[in-house]
Amino acid sequence: MIRFDFTGKVVLVTGSSRGIGASTLAGFARAGAVCVLHYWADPAGENKADAEKLAKELGPNVHLESADVRDAGEVEALMNRVKATLGGLDILVNNAGIIRDRTLKKMTLDEWHAVIQTNLTGVFHCCKYGAEILRDGGRIVSISSIAGILGFHGQTNYAAAKAGVIGITRVLAKELARRRITVNAIAPGVIQTKMLGEVKPDVQAEYLKQIPMGRLGRPEDIANAILFLASDESDYITGHVLPVTGGWL
Repeated sequence: MIRFDFTGKVVLVTGSSRGIGASTLAGFARAGAVCVLHYWADPAGENKADAEKLAKELGPNVHLESADVRDAGEVEALMNRVKATLGGLDILVNNAGIIRDRTLKKMTLDEWHAVIQTNLTGVFHCCKYGAEILRDGGRIVSISSIAGILGFHGQTNYAAAKAGVIGITRVLAKELARRRITVNAIAPGVIQTKMLGEVKPDVQAEYLKQIPMGRLGRPEDIANAILFLASDESDYITGHVLPVTGGWL
């Protein structure tokens, strides 16, 4: 088993208060990285509470930061704070995302814009301002989805956003190669997170039938793939989209 060593590396994982982001941040923390735990300050305060709990569990090398990835000014300010406090970034993981599933006929404009702004424009903002503080030889790993490749019923907004993330990944892999920064994406299948609770049980059951491995994915399944793409072992992999789907894709 490969034991990754990220000692001395600074990593920012967006949307890391729970789910895939939290599992990923925990993996980096265990491997010695200095971690920036990012969350969006929702009105109910749930994200902040989850973030503070996780930070306490992971120890002193975890720094809490809040920003709305939909807001370019907030993301730029976030990256400036990371630069001022930690000297820059070595690894950026674009994980923050939401779903608002509904058929095209019933989907509201607000539901369309909410998902596009968070899942696609948010990635653009983080890549744009994150690249400015990313050290040469760094890593960008973004979370796309199997939905962005196959397309699922009721996910016009989500599939479009996740397909867009793949496009961003392939372009930036070329643009940032001169700085030896690799840019890759993960396309998860159906993963057991809080977000999955928004999908109807009968739909989840249909998804499960399509997975040759016979189980839903776990957050750590995705985290392990992210850690590999952020490691020195993946130094010659860039512009790649890695499905982690239990064989569905």
